[in-house]
Order: sequence, then C-alpha cells, then structure tokens
Amino acid sequence: MIFAAIALTICAPGPRDNCVVDGDTFWLAGEKIRIADIDAPEISRPKCAEERATGERATRRLLVLLNSGPFELHRRGEDRYGRTLAVVVNDRGSVGDQLVSEGLARTWTGRRESWCDAS
Repeated sequence: MIFAAIALTICAPGPRDNCVVDGDTFWLAGEKIRIADIDAPEISRPKCAEERATGERATRRLLVLLNSGPFELHRRGEDRYGRTLAVVVNDRGSVGDQLVSEGLARTWTGRRESWCDAS
C-alpha cells in the first residue's frame, strides 16, 4: 500500500496517530510500525548523551523522510511487542538504508548494540 500526503508529527504523550516515535518506530493510521531492517538509537531511555543526540537526529530525519513524498510499507509480521514490522520504501529506496547511510541507524543484525563510546 502506498501512503502519500500524510502529515506526520513527532509523537507527544497521550494517544498517538500519524506520528514518529523515534528513528525506527512510527504510528500510521493507528498502527504502530517498527522499521524491520534497522536499529536506531533510543531516545526514551538512552544509555548516554551521544545515544540521545543521535536518536533525536534520527527521529527528526525519519519524520522528514516520511513526510517528503509517497512511501510504501512492505509488512513482515509483528515483533514481540505487537508492532508491525515493515520495510519502508520511498522513491530513493529503503528508508532504513537511507538512515544507515547517514549514520543515524544501523542495519539490524538480530540484536541491539551500544550507541555509546566504550572508552
């Protein structure tokens, strides 16, 4: 299904609809969607300031990418939290790949890795 002309916002507390939660999760028409092919930094419980800052940039960038034109969802089932897993594709290809190429997400390897500097 192709989605166009949906004005998403950054999610606020309370009921959520058509908004971006963070760099890899958003709500669309009442459905919570997790981008299946990436992992973005956390903003709700970051482990360090660097993770929060990168997570906020990823959130804003995902908002821009979703609002910049039509996109498609290629659903892949649900995760353990009940979110729809989907690859999101716009006219430039995978939105996840775009976030990865900009250093705002990582390709999903099956497990989370730290966004904090180990030094």
